[in-house]
Amino acid sequence: MRSTVAVGCVLTFILVDSVVSTILYVQFSGPISFSDNILDFDIQHSVLDLYLVLLGRSCLLIGASVGVLMNQQDGPKRVASMDTLVVLIGLTMLSYALAKLLIFSEMGDLMHDPWFLSLFFWTCISAMGSVFFWKVLSGADVADSGVEERERLVDGGEDEEEEQEGGTREKEVKPRPNSGATLGRLLSYCKKDASLLSLAFFFLLLSAVCEAFIPYFTGKAIDGIVIHKSMEYFFKPMIILTVLAVISSLAIGVRGGMFSLTFARLNIRLRNLLFRSLMHQEIGFFDANHTGDITSRLTADTTQVSDLISQNVNLFLRSFVKAIGFFVFMFGMSWKLSLVTIMGFPYIAVFSKLYGEYYKKLTKEVQTSLAQANKVAEETISAMRTVRSFAGEDHEAESYYGKLLEVFALNKKQAVAYACFMWSSCISELALQVAILFYGGHLVVTDQMSGGTLISFVIYELELGECLESIASVYTGLMQGVGAAEKVFEYIDRKPKHCLDGQVAPDMLQGLVEFKNVTFAYPTRPETDVLKSVSFSIQPGQVTALVGPSGSGKSSCVSLLENFYSPQQGQVLLDGRPIETYQHGYLHSKVALVGQEPVLFARSVEKNIAYGLSSAPGEVVVAAAKKANAHDFVCSLSKGYDTGVGEKGTQLSGGQKQRVAIARALIRNPSVLILDEATSALDAESEHMVQQALNTVMENYTVLVIAHRLSTVQRANTIVVLDNGVVAEQGNHDELMDHHGLYYRLIQRQMLGSDPSTMKLPRPFLELPRNREEDESSGDENVPRY
Repeated sequence: MRSTVAVGCVLTFILVDSVVSTILYVQFSGPISFSDNILDFDIQHSVLDLYLVLLGRSCLLIGASVGVLMNQQDGPKRVASMDTLVVLIGLTMLSYALAKLLIFSEMGDLMHDPWFLSLFFWTCISAMGSVFFWKVLSGADVADSGVEERERLVDGGEDEEEEQEGGTREKEVKPRPNSGATLGRLLSYCKKDASLLSLAFFFLLLSAVCEAFIPYFTGKAIDGIVIHKSMEYFFKPMIILTVLAVISSLAIGVRGGMFSLTFARLNIRLRNLLFRSLMHQEIGFFDANHTGDITSRLTADTTQVSDLISQNVNLFLRSFVKAIGFFVFMFGMSWKLSLVTIMGFPYIAVFSKLYGEYYKKLTKEVQTSLAQANKVAEETISAMRTVRSFAGEDHEAESYYGKLLEVFALNKKQAVAYACFMWSSCISELALQVAILFYGGHLVVTDQMSGGTLISFVIYELELGECLESIASVYTGLMQGVGAAEKVFEYIDRKPKHCLDGQVAPDMLQGLVEFKNVTFAYPTRPETDVLKSVSFSIQPGQVTALVGPSGSGKSSCVSLLENFYSPQQGQVLLDGRPIETYQHGYLHSKVALVGQEPVLFARSVEKNIAYGLSSAPGEVVVAAAKKANAHDFVCSLSKGYDTGVGEKGTQLSGGQKQRVAIARALIRNPSVLILDEATSALDAESEHMVQQALNTVMENYTVLVIAHRLSTVQRANTIVVLDNGVVAEQGNHDELMDHHGLYYRLIQRQMLGSDPSTMKLPRPFLELPRNREEDESSGDENVPRY
């Protein structure tokens, strides 16, 4: 439907263009027949060639309209693919009209003919109109595809997902980023610095105006020596030149400093916005995106955006203002030569746009490739002990070098593109200068301007060429910065799929946990359910143990209780309310987790224990450390609680890290305590002390334990046995042992290392020690695990 309307508008334009052009041509040509005009064509007196331009633009639009009508689905896309070519054709028509104006200006009276001027202006308008209506035809598919997409979604279309590097990512229908909108958004972040930018722009204008007058007074100084041969005529312009140069230099320095400061603030704002956005993304986002990719956007991309935008906006404004000033001087000297200059500029602009778009695409690929290289480096450095233990240094080095070679291959493409652009730019500029000199020489010979004026015009044209060259290079730099900015905005604008927007924060929380028919699959593997209709409850003040083979879904239950993910079906309830309805900070102050592999931050011991708390008195930190049996070893450190633990706690032993992590959980005095192998890294004596501390505080908590030490599991009030994502058994230790099910077989395998179907043992052999003294009598090495 939209395509038909677009074609109707285009055909109407062609009809109007044909009628108006024909009337103007007939009025100018008079009684001379069309055939006589062809036979006796004279470019200096006839406008037949200007009229025939009508046929070119009409055929162009008619052909495109027929193509769109015959194939309304793909036709507009094919028309859009020729946009740049049509722009060049339109500029050529405009340039020819300007050339015709210059030719008729040599003939005197013809220049003042109103019918010729009307035909000239109509030809210029129609040339630009042809480009506009071509855009209308090429844009018809945008609206149609948008309607089809909305209809598809209304009809129940679901988001598709595609697998990438072991994960899946949502394939979203997004409009193509607009470079102008992206740049405008970047500059909108500088609104708070509007006064600083205004002052910088003032000094920019000051420096540009001074530089615009420097060539003029340079000519005056030369005239004083060559023509007047007087030092008086020489000194006056030289003094003015000196003042202008000093003012311009000072203004340039102030302007550059202010722009640098403004865009340094932009860098801070971008990093702050991006990091805050990342902090609110769901855990599944970090599962699907590698740390190296994320940190690359946070560091390299944001820096590139601020640096390139700062440098290029500064240069663009300076060059643009100077170019306007130079053009005003040029037009005052000779409007004819100025038209020749104008005729060449659009072609240079089109070439710059083509190169800028291609360079923008390459820049995105380079940034993505660099992120891949950073991913390898970050992963390798963070796991250096593993790399060293398996002698994988050379392999990782080769892998990183391979990624760097991919970056280099893209850099070579950038170099070739830059070389071709500079070649075409220099050729275009040289051709323009030759045309100006050729036509300017004609004007001098015919006494239409003086030789000195021509020299001044050429000097200004050279200065203008430098400004336009700067603007062209600025466009490339801006596109490079915009390409990096679009990648940053992808993360800033991303809305988390699992929002932490709960508002419930009751004064009292009993700690009743219920899993009701929970079915769950990780976002990176949506086709695989790790939990299947799981239901069990954890009573307040009781200890519930989750056991089962590896991969049975124990850690997934913990992740759901921590509200890291949302289940596909069912609910996880805390005191009868869905877990996602609780206020985020409140929930994690009442539900504390001690993981199997605790992660500490490169901060002091005190800050790690009090992590996430706005204010925690020192005595509270010490009390929590004592409960976790961490106080004694912390006091033995060089700076006590102010001792840094190193990156990820590398300055502490495994047992020390585990005790600090336990203290970090206990300091919150939570209602629900989750212990995921919380004592696995402790030696026998430390485990005994920590276990005693935990046994003391467990009376006040709802405790969920995932443990491989049977002495911990058998003391639980309830044991939930998971197998392949379902609840296989549930009960206390004695009940499950009597049942002779999966729990019984797990213990039997762990204690005997045999197939339970081939070995029968009496029940007493399977009884576990009921107290710590019995545990220690056989030594920690023999405490059975599963």
